[in-house]
Amino acid sequence: MKTGNNHRFIFQAESDRKVRQWHFSIQNFLVFTLVSLLILGTSLFFGAEYLTRFLYQQKLQEVRDNFTSLSGALLELNGKLSYLDQKMDIIEEKERAVRTYANLPEIDQDVRSLGIGGIRFEKYTNQDHIMPGLSKKISDLEMDVDHLARKVKLELASFESIYDKVVKDTERMKHIPSIRPVLGGYLNSRFGYRKDPIDGVKRFHQGLDFSVFSGTPIYAPADGVIQSARYRGSFGKQIKINHEFGYNTMFLHLSKISVKRGQKVKRGDLIGKTGNTGRSTAPHLHYEVHYNGVAKNPMDYFFSGVVN
Repeated sequence: MKTGNNHRFIFQAESDRKVRQWHFSIQNFLVFTLVSLLILGTSLFFGAEYLTRFLYQQKLQEVRDNFTSLSGALLELNGKLSYLDQKMDIIEEKERAVRTYANLPEIDQDVRSLGIGGIRFEKYTNQDHIMPGLSKKISDLEMDVDHLARKVKLELASFESIYDKVVKDTERMKHIPSIRPVLGGYLNSRFGYRKDPIDGVKRFHQGLDFSVFSGTPIYAPADGVIQSARYRGSFGKQIKINHEFGYNTMFLHLSKISVKRGQKVKRGDLIGKTGNTGRSTAPHLHYEVHYNGVAKNPMDYFFSGVVN
């Protein structure tokens, strides 16, 4: 409807009883439309905000449930790490004992502490709003794993050094003259000063004299290499063995030499037979042990002792 220069909008509702009309000017219509759009926009905005929050809370709860499960797994893993750490403490005690047996110095406590120490990494603080305390649990677990890894590494290094020492000592034991070179007989002259049986002059006797029948087998007291095997004046037929690690042995007055220079022998190998050659008054074996060039009492090296 148009009145003069003004436009008006008429809305009419009819029923059986009456007719209703609403008259709006164009200004009123525009105001009504704007208000309606504003109300609609506001409703949509707050509705979308509510829906977003609702969906966010749903997803957040799902994430929290997952992290709760993860937290339980972390606690279980931490328990297993604690168990392993206890076992490592037992291994550490045994390692100390083995080092003592192997004659190795104990690892200094400062070195041990330095070897198993670690740095705590705080990398998960941005997760605390989702799962309070998760950062600390992960960081503690990381620290425990790092601590255990360093402890294992230190123990492995220690046992490697023990193993190397034992292998070396085992090899060394093979080369220490530790068995009697002859079986039977009796010890006629010991290590130390004595009156020479030929000229009566008191001299230092650098070995042991075993009185045995001529032709008694002589055995190598340890692994080594024949350094010399020949006749040497007053020594008679003589054998000298280089056992390495500073050890040498000598066998004098033999009747027979069964080895050659440069030949490798092992403990218990037959190397010759006793006799009465050289400066000797009766069949016997003169036996000497030298360590780093110094004569030692052979009796100190016999595992089973010496039978008189």
